[in-house]
Amino acid sequence: MRILVLGAGAVGGYFGGRLAEAGRDITFLVRPARAAALAERGLSVFSPLGDFRVPVKVTTADRREGLYDLIILTAKHYDLDAAIAAISPAAGPQTTILPLLNGLVHLDRLDVAFGSARVLGGVAYVGASLTPDGSIRHHNKLSGIAFGERSGGRSDRVRTIAAEFSGTPVSAPGEDNVLFDMWEKFVMITAMAGMNCLMRGNIGEIAATEDGADLMREFLTECEDVATAAGFAPRTGYLDRIVPMLTEKGSVNSASMRTDLDAGRRTEADAILGDMLDRARRLGLTTPLLRAARCHMEVYENRLAKQISGGPRPLHA
Repeated sequence: MRILVLGAGAVGGYFGGRLAEAGRDITFLVRPARAAALAERGLSVFSPLGDFRVPVKVTTADRREGLYDLIILTAKHYDLDAAIAAISPAAGPQTTILPLLNGLVHLDRLDVAFGSARVLGGVAYVGASLTPDGSIRHHNKLSGIAFGERSGGRSDRVRTIAAEFSGTPVSAPGEDNVLFDMWEKFVMITAMAGMNCLMRGNIGEIAATEDGADLMREFLTECEDVATAAGFAPRTGYLDRIVPMLTEKGSVNSASMRTDLDAGRRTEADAILGDMLDRARRLGLTTPLLRAARCHMEVYENRLAKQISGGPRPLHA
């Protein structure tokens, strides 16, 4: 397959790098400065599953290099419109789009841009970050992608994509019911990010307080109730694995939303916390912790927008 990866940050750089390491036909679509650095030094990944540096092919939005069989989309939600514009010239009628964004709200926008038949469901499982020198730091042994047809079943194109990842440290066999995987990750990341941001602490710091673990469980239950009412109740055993992770004393885990919050950057709060709360309201559910977390982040985002533009910006027009 001819594969285009949008971005070479933490997620795109890690998964695209693993494919490049395995000799697959990978090109990274990046900004000019990143393209120059990658062309000169290659892509470096430091990982518990094995360090490597590999030369990579790069392109930029102003260059046209034909169509691709698969485009892996790893943009932030607030950059999605720009990402769609960047990849559109590389997407032909037979191109498959595989988004690896958290949440669900991006699917509607991608369906409008490319048609629902061309857009798979997908979610990434990896703890990684982009370091100041441009390398990728993989922090744990999570290394997987759940992806598949949103209508269910395992199609030929899903099997073809799975074959590209075979023989790499990335577990990506393709799923029969990928929307359940997406909802489960949505439930987990909303609770985790919501509590990390609301309490301004990592998992261990929250768990060390008198009420932290209980509040985390309550937040998770609110999100689970939304998923259940939407027809995607977390499957047997999922919460049994997630609850210990989200209430572990001493854990330094923290959602990237809180990292962005602490750094004074834009966040994906509206696409994660906001979308989950909107779904809860449409379903007639009461979610007080989710509501508080979204309000907290709206205050932050509006303040940030005022600093940038000189005026407040509501999260929903």
